[in-house]
Amino acid sequence: MSSRITGILTPNITPVDARGRLDEETLRQYVDWLIEKGVDGIYPNGSTGEFVRFSPEERQRVAQVVVDQTNGRVPVLAGAAEANADETIRACNAYGQMGVRAVAIVSPFYYRVSSESVYAFFAEIARHVDVDVTLYNIPLFASPIDVETVTRLASEYPRIVGIKDSSGDVPNMMRMMAKIRPMRDDFSFLTGWDSALAPMLIAGIDGGTNASSGVLPELTSAIFRSVQSGDVSEAISLQYELIEVFDQLMSLGEFPDGVRAGTKARGWDLGTGRAPNTAGQREAVAAGEAKIAGTVQRVLDRLAG
Repeated sequence: MSSRITGILTPNITPVDARGRLDEETLRQYVDWLIEKGVDGIYPNGSTGEFVRFSPEERQRVAQVVVDQTNGRVPVLAGAAEANADETIRACNAYGQMGVRAVAIVSPFYYRVSSESVYAFFAEIARHVDVDVTLYNIPLFASPIDVETVTRLASEYPRIVGIKDSSGDVPNMMRMMAKIRPMRDDFSFLTGWDSALAPMLIAGIDGGTNASSGVLPELTSAIFRSVQSGDVSEAISLQYELIEVFDQLMSLGEFPDGVRAGTKARGWDLGTGRAPNTAGQREAVAAGEAKIAGTVQRVLDRLAG
């Protein structure tokens, strides 16, 4: 069995230039910066990367650039969700050939389907891919993956090696771990909900895929290391800082505008994204950037002290 995926894996913003095209050079530089700041992996084509706003060809190019630039320094967990199972299988195998550590697949979206259909979707993928698969539970946007379905998939398909859960539901994650850990010690549990990072880590998960790590990798990494070293009080203290940062990033503009504003505070102009905005929206984001920049600097000062 393969080892677990652990640590903080950053779901990176996808940089675009002034014409809205993928900015490959900036992406390479941003990946280098994240690794230098201590993240444990990179997660291209996630929600923070606006995967639904890029074409399949662009998504594959994003993954290829990230794999090339990481060059084995940290693992790559690539979002491989497409509109149907067949297209998802093709994307998974393409990313596997690039050399990603695993792919992350969101459950069926747009159409809300039953748990049995969620199981059938992932089972079909698991039978036909040549790369490890992590489930991606984000009930805000897609059909939820319940404990019974995760347990069933984990017991039947060795290719399914983990779950990224963005519900923020700590007891539900603990239920999954209680069911799956006894039979699959290699199965990874990751949280995508920043506000629950420290509580989830203390409960025993393996790491996080957190949007705020693209802005303050030092903070999310410090929380992870504190829990690993047994300094729970420090992890909780830092978690309060993370909650404030996360709330600001999520409340500014349309997601992930706030994350882009946060990266701007760190010296990165990653563009404005693919979603059209009104003049009023752009003004509101510009007005909120100073507040985010102030919070980011305060957190950096605390970490430095």
